[in-house]
Amino acid sequence: MAPVNVMNSYTLSAKDKIKLRKPVVEKMRRDRINSSIEQLKRLLEPQFKGQQATSKLEKADILEMAVCYLRESSLEASPRPEHLQQSYSEGFAKCLQETLRFLSFHDPMKSSQVKLLTHFQKAEPNNLPISSIHKSAVRENGGSIWRPW
Repeated sequence: MAPVNVMNSYTLSAKDKIKLRKPVVEKMRRDRINSSIEQLKRLLEPQFKGQQATSKLEKADILEMAVCYLRESSLEASPRPEHLQQSYSEGFAKCLQETLRFLSFHDPMKSSQVKLLTHFQKAEPNNLPISSIHKSAVRENGGSIWRPW
């Protein structure tokens, strides 16, 4: 009698392979979820110790507490609107001062420079007097600079 290969007589169809693989993949997915929830619990334990009851925390409780903690910490970290406005105004003033310093290097003011200064006066958020900024830029500059050409 000829030897019979057992593997050749028993082959799995594609459906059978999927049926065998699906529970394994699902278990791996659940293990990842459980591991992540456990890590969240350990990381956030100090933040919600006071809220923790004597019973074991459920996964949903841990996730809710994590969401609350992240929401609170993002509110604390977000800049206030008035701070943003102040930062914008300070940045604009610095940029304007540098521009005026650059324009003051050219002795005769051209019409394009005058138009630019007028535009800055209209666009400035706090309507700082450009003349005072321009004077300070000229003073810091020392009037004229030495040029080798």
